Amino acid sequence: MTVDPPGGGAPRSRRERPAKPALTREGIVAVAVRLVRAEGLAKVTMRRLAAELDTGPASLYVYVRNTAELHAAVLDELLGTVAPPPASGTFAERLEAVLTSYTAMLMEHPGLARSALAARPSGENYLDLVERLLGLLIEGGASPGQAAWGVDVLLQHATATAAEQSARDADADAAGDWDALVAALRGASPGRRPHLAALAGPLLSGAPRQRLSWGFQALITGILRTPAPDDHDDIGRTP
Repeated sequence: MTVDPPGGGAPRSRRERPAKPALTREGIVAVAVRLVRAEGLAKVTMRRLAAELDTGPASLYVYVRNTAELHAAVLDELLGTVAPPPASGTFAERLEAVLTSYTAMLMEHPGLARSALAARPSGENYLDLVERLLGLLIEGGASPGQAAWGVDVLLQHATATAAEQSARDADADAAGDWDALVAALRGASPGRRPHLAALAGPLLSGAPRQRLSWGFQALITGILRTPAPDDHDDIGRTP
């Protein structure tokens, strides 16, 4: 079958159109990352991705088993934007800088922050991030066991903080809920709840960035002071 080209001229066969690029896992993930940055993770479905790639959804499953694996791959790709540790500063300061960059990346992509709570990335960027964190903890005096288990706790805190913030940003009633909490804490009865009444101010104090930093510092200090097995015979799985 032939078609007439715009402006006249000799008919051109449809077979002469440029061939579509071959599907690859890297290409699929790249398009998914572009959609996440432009429209958010919720828009990254297999059907939408297939339309962007001019193919059928079934073709994608050859390269990505399911949406969860796709989201994990997108997360791993974006982990490549996490800043490396600064060249100067104490190990704790440099460790906090990496964790803060990781948290900020998740906060830029709210849907991804919530997905990251359950995602299990295993790509190169994730492995590089864990390698950096392990190295900094060991530099700070952590034993192998403390470093290994400590990384999990630090990433959980960062991920949960980003997910919580993204959920609040998406909640139209968040401001009202906060006002209600402030009123409840400040109105606590000294007779019934003396600690709440005395500490309402501190409970509500501090900017989000300050609280994030304090949380990292508290965890880092606790990791170094809490004994943990130095050797693991089995790879543990979180239930």
